[in-house]
Amino acid sequence: ESPEKNPYWCEACLAWFSPIPRCERCGLPTLYSVDLCGRCLREPPLWHRLYCIGDYQFPLNHYVHQLKYQKQFWQAKPLAALLAPRILTPAPQICSVPLHWQRQIQRGFNQSERLAYYLNQHFNSELLPSLFRRTEATPAQKGLNKQQRKQNLTHAFTLRSCKAIEHIALVDDVVTTGSTVRQLCQLLLEVGVESIDIYCICRTPAPTSL
Repeated sequence: ESPEKNPYWCEACLAWFSPIPRCERCGLPTLYSVDLCGRCLREPPLWHRLYCIGDYQFPLNHYVHQLKYQKQFWQAKPLAALLAPRILTPAPQICSVPLHWQRQIQRGFNQSERLAYYLNQHFNSELLPSLFRRTEATPAQKGLNKQQRKQNLTHAFTLRSCKAIEHIALVDDVVTTGSTVRQLCQLLLEVGVESIDIYCICRTPAPTSL
């Protein structure tokens, strides 16, 4: 499916979502599209490839906010349709970032799980919706700096069970410092997963002041 045939967005909207140069490894903006940016050469992330639509800015942040905080779960399908064409080699297995059960009851659904479900309709990979469990109801990551985010998530997740997996994709709505997906990647690598991709709607650089 090409962006020109996307049934959910008009041409004017699609123009807002046009891809910009990024590092294929970390997903952060670069002057030119590169396999590895300077940051990744010095300190590569635990995942191997990150795919996104864009940064957390207008108008993309508006739709993500509606999905996540205004209970508009139906936004997951058109957002997944925007992201799917950019993933040329889908992982054979797909999982999602879990919510603590208390937060999921409050929100009514897990937005990352919804995105994974609709992405998988494009790929026909094996969906693993219950691969992780969030064991602690930690405070929201929004507003925390990188170190605080890392400390906030220490021991927050467990891996329920994992059969032999070589290549898997982890779906989240927004990746900023990468603290959440880094914790989950560590659990996957510890059980022998060889390659991990990140699929997210927004890949946003962390504020330099934090």
